[in-house]
Amino acid sequence: MGKKLLFAAFLSATLFLSALAATADYWRSRQIYQVLTDRFARSDDSRDACADVSKYCGGTFLGLKNKLDYIASMGFDAIWISPVVENTDGGYHGYWASDIYQINKNFGTPQELKDLINAAHDKGIWVMVDVVANHVGPVGMDFSKINPFNSDSHYHSRCQINNWDNQTEVEYCRLADLPDLDQNNSYVRQTLLDWIKNLITEYGFDGIRIDTVPEIHPDFWAAFADAAGVYQIGEVFNGNYKYVANYQKYLNGTLNYPLYGQLYNIFGSRASMTNFKTHYENMEAFLDQFLLGNFVDNHDVPRFLHQFNDIRALKAALAFIYCTKGIPITYYGTEQLFNGGGADHINREALWTSGYGETELTAYLRTLNHGRKHSGWYNHAMVERFVDDSFYAFTRCDMFFAFTNQPDQNQTRTITYHMYDDGDVLCDMWNPDDCVTVQNGKFDVTLINGAAKVLSLKGERLGKCSIGWNKKIAEKLFLSIE
Repeated sequence: MGKKLLFAAFLSATLFLSALAATADYWRSRQIYQVLTDRFARSDDSRDACADVSKYCGGTFLGLKNKLDYIASMGFDAIWISPVVENTDGGYHGYWASDIYQINKNFGTPQELKDLINAAHDKGIWVMVDVVANHVGPVGMDFSKINPFNSDSHYHSRCQINNWDNQTEVEYCRLADLPDLDQNNSYVRQTLLDWIKNLITEYGFDGIRIDTVPEIHPDFWAAFADAAGVYQIGEVFNGNYKYVANYQKYLNGTLNYPLYGQLYNIFGSRASMTNFKTHYENMEAFLDQFLLGNFVDNHDVPRFLHQFNDIRALKAALAFIYCTKGIPITYYGTEQLFNGGGADHINREALWTSGYGETELTAYLRTLNHGRKHSGWYNHAMVERFVDDSFYAFTRCDMFFAFTNQPDQNQTRTITYHMYDDGDVLCDMWNPDDCVTVQNGKFDVTLINGAAKVLSLKGERLGKCSIGWNKKIAEKLFLSIE
């Protein structure tokens, strides 16, 4: 084969692998950092507080690009950014589209967006873009302000969602009086499908987060997902297991609102940890729990510290979203101990006022990110091993995970299941000198001040959680592998 043919074959193989990289299976290993583009970093790196957080504050694509090292330093390898299209006045968050073919000038130029994505890729960071197909900006009935959906025939009749238990009303009426697109209109449907395909192709996004999923009939989402061709995670803002799970028939994953509710209930309000047992029984309704997006904070809910003001509980909840099944998502500012709540814009603080400094949570998240990434525990079954009101433990491959909801009281439990051999030494991921030895088929686990523990065999703390590396462990785990 000639040099040109060899190069062509190499290039073809490289492009094929790049295309595969953004599919759902490849997203399982990723750890996502969510940013609101307007609130993350300014182009000039100025640190002045935002005068009015209900309006644009000055964050840009260039500012985000300049701060990628901050994100990478915590071990994140994916970012979720705000919708990028042009918005009506006041749409700093990106959810009020006015022209889906234009890039929001407040964030920067199309080239600056491409530069951001290229720079992220150079650092091994994938980029997920937020997209909206349900509605446009608040223009009342003056659709002439919207491109390309400038006719009343492109929208459902004007009505408001008042009863969220009425699915027809949810799909056909307006959320907060935002004009509701009619995806049964052939022009609207095809335009949205062509738009998402072109957006991904033009800018090279690796995944999409989809806003307001229940507000559109799920059949549309199957076509939308196919047109996107990359991993999709949908917002189904609901705690009902079966209701949320239904949308995974059409999209790769959803935001894990059922888990979010349990995290607040158990770690925040200190409800019995036996609720996790019931939770995972209910989670069987999902087609693939490994593709769900786990979160503690996001832009639509009050921050955990606003609700509970307990860093110990927050750390436990953060550890849980990393250690359980699913893809962990950390909302910007959580690592800086932000505690906004109340109206939406109050939990959308400007990050630059923090100075992007090191905190106990930046270090904590760094350990979680590197631990999950290099051990590969995300690929393995989660098997419950112990549960009572204030202690919950499970294994994934040879690793042991333990949590408590009682940060004011130290918790010790004796673990008696037989997976490890006598003499095996298990050490904590955060403190490698904190070890226990298996004796007579059992070992004690002590959780101090609410701290979670991730235990693994001494000398194999990270990077060895893989069936086949240790015949003894592989044989014992064979029946638990998913």
